[in-house]
Amino acid sequence: MDNLINYFETIPSLHRGLILAGGIAFFWIIESINPFFKFNYSKIHHAGINLFFTLTTIIINFALAFILLETAEFVSKKEFGILQWLPQMNIWVYTIFGLLLLDFFGAYLAHFVEHRVKFLWRFHLIHHTDTYIDTTSGNRHHPGESVIRFIFTTFGVLIVGSPMWMVFLYQTLSVVATQFTHANICLPKKLDKFMSYLLVSPDMHKIHHHYKLPYTDSNYGNIFSVWDRIFGTFSYLKREEIIYGVDTHMNPRENNELIPLLKIPFQKTRSPQEN
Repeated sequence: MDNLINYFETIPSLHRGLILAGGIAFFWIIESINPFFKFNYSKIHHAGINLFFTLTTIIINFALAFILLETAEFVSKKEFGILQWLPQMNIWVYTIFGLLLLDFFGAYLAHFVEHRVKFLWRFHLIHHTDTYIDTTSGNRHHPGESVIRFIFTTFGVLIVGSPMWMVFLYQTLSVVATQFTHANICLPKKLDKFMSYLLVSPDMHKIHHHYKLPYTDSNYGNIFSVWDRIFGTFSYLKREEIIYGVDTHMNPRENNELIPLLKIPFQKTRSPQEN
């Protein structure tokens, strides 16, 4: 465990970039060989849009990284935050508990609020407009949402009292989990269901991308599924019934073109429909 901590305390930016690129490449190959949905689309065009948003997310996170570093240093020096106030415990228990808390504040809570606050939903909507969910869809976030997510992540580090090595570990696991749950693949149904009792499984997250309510407003989890189960936001839908997208933006000219996607947060809000 000490080696793991030491590695993530000083993980080079190059390694983080390789993990991101390597994950996309790996799942891209897997889903190309045996896709779950056989989409009739230009995979290159679709990937180009999503990789543009991935790049803007990387740039924003890199530009604001000093805030995250300062926050992690503050909580460590001042012994502030939940983890800092707990009695000494086994390092594995400490790490798992910390990852659970970071996943709640930085991912589940952020995601839940984005769906509940109309102004924030305008930016998150771009992620849901994707009608061809694959591994590149995981980082399809409007630059405005990238800033929103960063704020929640920083808030999470402050409240949790997380050291920087744990933040880097969480972000690494989060990247891989996001690529996995968005990939156009499927696990055997029993395995997927078993996995979903603790972790977010591919089927579980793809239900979140169903084009109509109430499924859109469910399954907010990122790595751990326990928060959805605890707070009653877990839902189930047969994988064969899933239709990707969001019912307010099903026109390809709006959901599969870069410039219209960038403009969506500044347009008039459209009302969704429930099943």
